[in-house]
Amino acid sequence: MWYFVVPNVVFGQDALSHLAELRGKSAFIVTDKNIVSLGYVDKVKEQLSQAGIQATIFDEVEPDPSLQTVQKGVALMNQYGPDLVIGVGGGSVMDAAKAMRVQYERPDIKPEEINPFISGLGLGAKCQLVCIPTTSGTGAEATFAIVLTDIRDQRKLSLINREVVPDIAVVDPEMARAMPPQITADTGMDVLAHAVEGYTCTWKNDFTDGLCIKAIQLVFQYLQRAVKDGNDMEARERMHNAACMAGIGFTNSLTAMAHAAGHSLGAVFHTPHGRAVGLFLPYTIEYIGEVREELWAEIAYAVKLEVPKKKRAATVLTGAIRELASNINQPLSIKETGISLDSFNKAIEKLVDNIMADGSLIVSARIPDVAETEKFLSFAYEGKNIDF
Repeated sequence: MWYFVVPNVVFGQDALSHLAELRGKSAFIVTDKNIVSLGYVDKVKEQLSQAGIQATIFDEVEPDPSLQTVQKGVALMNQYGPDLVIGVGGGSVMDAAKAMRVQYERPDIKPEEINPFISGLGLGAKCQLVCIPTTSGTGAEATFAIVLTDIRDQRKLSLINREVVPDIAVVDPEMARAMPPQITADTGMDVLAHAVEGYTCTWKNDFTDGLCIKAIQLVFQYLQRAVKDGNDMEARERMHNAACMAGIGFTNSLTAMAHAAGHSLGAVFHTPHGRAVGLFLPYTIEYIGEVREELWAEIAYAVKLEVPKKKRAATVLTGAIRELASNINQPLSIKETGISLDSFNKAIEKLVDNIMADGSLIVSARIPDVAETEKFLSFAYEGKNIDF
């Protein structure tokens, strides 16, 4: 038995106007200073005011939000007593909003204690959670996963519980228009990694397959257009939809080895999440290889790649992913991210430890041991195809 969990999704042009239909007295807006400066929070407040809802802003969420930031936000929430929590921003903001909402409603549960085995959280008694993405990547508006950073030991915490999924996801492409090309590319590769791993991990299922395969198609069709021209609103809308669809897909099937490796690289070297998981995706496909050859072939067919008789679908697919990444100026190796060999070698033990401890690795179709993980990272550093 498994569950398929999804928020109410409001999508398309002018989806933000749904906020004017919400009921409540006060809202606590979780965001960051950049989103405030872009004017997006003002747009949210304008819609809330039409519903007679007063808003308080917490704009201190940093990239890779820390446990300490979550605690700071919760302290303010306890002062204001909101009945709506609204996350406006990228994955970091929405993850912070989810964690704050849990502790606000359940102060007896620390954010780092959130896990799949806690049931009956009873969320919703004090507030609703609304998530409004301003990037087309993490899908956090639709997931019941939270990624926080414990700055004490350079480790990312992947916290999962199906009850923490937002009540409402507002997927308005206008909110993503201001994404610069680099962030559009980074987050777009995150969508692809979510969808590919959601389609091929060991917990894949009938309910998630359709969402994941469609998201993969949309990325191959529209990501380069969105990177090239941020005002191409067709590309923006389709990538925004793809991000949410992939989010629903992977949160109900989970991600795998590319995410375990990406989490590790991000925690140690602060590589942006989408860039990191996108970098590791082709290496992961090569490593898993023939274990999932039939599924690699299905993906290749879906994106209209020709697989010659003497070639494996995994090889063709990784070539296409690397070509896509190259076309949008994404690194194809760890070395290309700017990490020196000396820094990499000094961090290798920590990188391996993080991967082996990451929950995403559990559902990988092929799970490496410590020696293989170190070898995998070394190949990814040099940009060598995985052949073991």
